[in-house]
Amino acid sequence: MRSLQRTSPVFPAPRRDLVRDSSLVWLASGIVGVSFGAISVAGGLPVWVPVVMSLLVYAGSAQFSAVGVLLAGGGPLAAAATGLLLNTRTAAFGLAVADVIGRGWAARLLGAHLVTDETVAFTLAQSDPLRRRAAFWISGLGLFAVWNVGVLAGALAGGALGDTARYGLDAAFPAVLVALVLPALRTDARVRRCALLGAALALAVTPAVPAGVPVLLALAGLALYGRKEAPA
Repeated sequence: MRSLQRTSPVFPAPRRDLVRDSSLVWLASGIVGVSFGAISVAGGLPVWVPVVMSLLVYAGSAQFSAVGVLLAGGGPLAAAATGLLLNTRTAAFGLAVADVIGRGWAARLLGAHLVTDETVAFTLAQSDPLRRRAAFWISGLGLFAVWNVGVLAGALAGGALGDTARYGLDAAFPAVLVALVLPALRTDARVRRCALLGAALALAVTPAVPAGVPVLLALAGLALYGRKEAPA
């Protein structure tokens, strides 16, 4: 009986690995969530706006952009259009993890809501289908929970944090995302080609287009993914 308990823990070791590895992303998410909530309320929006947006929209960069439009005097339609434009990239992400999410309508509905840059990157970095599925749900649900708690905390803090940029809070998420994709860049030449082309396109158009558009144009780099290297 003792042997059975030792070899069948309630939370298996591989799952504990995924929780441990996800925790860095959760930490960054919470920090940026606090920043988003504080910026929104300090700019004049009521507390409920960032909180409800985080629950229903749940798209970090799109939320920042939408709130930026609102705080700059733009209307709700302009803010929504900006958010939708930035979030179109998740369509490609959804296709990349469609077989991981599951087949039931409830799983697909919830899974689609949890698709983010970080969760997809973490999922695709796993070595086999079972780990990818576990990674998606562990990372996605944890990230959703921590993001929303962070946003609520930041919104309640309001303007008490002052200028959030001085703490570098807005840099936490991009730094973690880079750390997640580096292993794939080292081991897969096709991924490197896609990343280089996407980065070049984004840098080239950044001076001429609105914020957020370079990210969308960088997706054109995926056109190289299907090309296999010629045999030596």
